[in-house]
Amino acid sequence: MNRVVVTGMGAVTPIGNDVESFWQGLVSGKCGIGPVTKFDTAEFKVKVAAEVKDFDPSRYMEKAELRKYDVFCQYALAAAAQAVEASRIQGSLPSEKIGVYFGSGIGGIGTFEEQQKLMLEKGPRRVSPFFIPALIINMAGGLIAIKYNFQGAAVSSVTACATGNNAIGEAYRAIKHGYLTAALAGGAEAAIVPLGLAGFSNMKALSTTEDPASACVPFDARRNGFVMGEGAGALMLEEYEHAKSRGAVIYGELCGYGATCDAHHITAPDPEGKGGARALKLALDEAGGYVDPHKLYINAHGTSTPLNDACETLAIKKGLGEEAARACVISSTKSMTGHMLGAAGAVEAIACVMALSEGVVPPTIGYQEPDPACDLDYVPNNARSADIELALSASLGFGGHNAYLAFRRL
Repeated sequence: MNRVVVTGMGAVTPIGNDVESFWQGLVSGKCGIGPVTKFDTAEFKVKVAAEVKDFDPSRYMEKAELRKYDVFCQYALAAAAQAVEASRIQGSLPSEKIGVYFGSGIGGIGTFEEQQKLMLEKGPRRVSPFFIPALIINMAGGLIAIKYNFQGAAVSSVTACATGNNAIGEAYRAIKHGYLTAALAGGAEAAIVPLGLAGFSNMKALSTTEDPASACVPFDARRNGFVMGEGAGALMLEEYEHAKSRGAVIYGELCGYGATCDAHHITAPDPEGKGGARALKLALDEAGGYVDPHKLYINAHGTSTPLNDACETLAIKKGLGEEAARACVISSTKSMTGHMLGAAGAVEAIACVMALSEGVVPPTIGYQEPDPACDLDYVPNNARSADIELALSASLGFGGHNAYLAFRRL
């Protein structure tokens, strides 16, 4: 079996539009949540979101392309460009040996909303010929493959909020088992539009707290729903020997992947946390099994919803054992980025890689009131220096999807 390493990363997030600024935002406890600016929320119960700020798509694509691409594709192309550039992989491999595993939970919902309105107001002939290509979820990966001539498998995971982790995990397996030598993997989302906000709000999934500092408070007793985020994350994964032979910078090793389904409910997690615990254990077992829990970091799914955070805490205890769960460090970076949906797993994987390489665990900001159902070490409010050897990234999605990734230092 091949070993798989990370040789490039790219990020577009509510707290920074590249990996360096994203990471500095995390360790400084920067809150990317604020009042929605993209549209008028006067008729909405929800007033805040974690929007991407100061994003300049012209840095990554031609002006003529912008009218063809939904915003989620623009974010995807930007994150991919950063990862490809950092990896310096182009020209080192035949095109057919590099794949793209890139997904989205929702895809081009902004384009859908815009074109539906246009059709109703001006008739079907006014619908853009670029409507369908801009809408469909696979187009983010397709555009990345076209731009860089990556001719290996191009597969788009669509597993709601587990999308990013599933995309990275499936790319990992393709390289581990020898189908590819490298793959660009990740996820993108741009669902902060009226229809998206209304849909999540009306299913009572979102926080109605208007104060940005207390709207997203994972594992805190005051939590009352998640905050929508947006953006993209991309990782260049590569077979270790190939990366080493070409002198690539190696940021860390992806060494485990666990994917399960609760098979329980369309939105609620299994209250016993069995699926999440199994996914955690699968990733940990593939990474080699036992690790000193004092040297383990878990980037939790941590959405700030009443059910998720309690069930996830239980899943961690079941997956690791009670004693080990209390010894490891856990945080939810969604407290800063909001919930980036299909992009969440990808940017949180980057957070894990950076935590390992820098020896710093990002905090769970806004934490004030402990909840008896969430009684582990969530690194409240301030980043913490830690000699961690393994980092687990957790993503859980509507439909019962659970996906864990395991990373370690080389």
